[in-house]
Amino acid sequence: MTAFETKSIVMDAQAIERALVRMTHEILEKNKGALSIALVGIVTRGDQLAMSLAKRIEELEGVRPPVGSLDISFYRDDVAFRIAPEVHRTTIPFSVDGRTIILVDDILYTGRTIRAAMDAIMDYGRPSSIQLAVLVDRGHRELPIRADYVGKNVPSAPSEHVRLFLEEVDGRSSVEVLQAAPGERIGSAPLRLKRGVS
Repeated sequence: MTAFETKSIVMDAQAIERALVRMTHEILEKNKGALSIALVGIVTRGDQLAMSLAKRIEELEGVRPPVGSLDISFYRDDVAFRIAPEVHRTTIPFSVDGRTIILVDDILYTGRTIRAAMDAIMDYGRPSSIQLAVLVDRGHRELPIRADYVGKNVPSAPSEHVRLFLEEVDGRSSVEVLQAAPGERIGSAPLRLKRGVS
């Protein structure tokens, strides 16, 4: 068996699109529009989703909320045990003070990534509130963290891996459940940018 073997495809491109449209409407309804919000996507897939949500918000409201990307590599509680953490760039080109920050991630699992992301956001300022939007909630929480907006709940076993693939970076859009080989770490899919995509 390869390191990860596909067991099932739980969302195809159309299902992802429908989920993002629904989440956009929920975000706008809860926040009474887009004027007070900013989206911050957690790399490596949350930042792509944040840009997709911002585009849809602009189409509905005529206002594009600020969008940032956040690398939480050095905020993780296991950073001391990672020999060479993969580091990406954090870009938050706006003040978070007084804003409603919507953290965006692809897969919500133990909650530790979100805890690290909140710590990182607080280093940039004091938002009025932080909300969480995730495309997939796969369960198995280790911390008391709950998403405000969820595209799909996907029950999974600890030995399984739930991954988002996006057309922009992977050449296809889907959410897949994969079986992890013994000893394989459950983590984000590496970025494989298509030519011409930055």
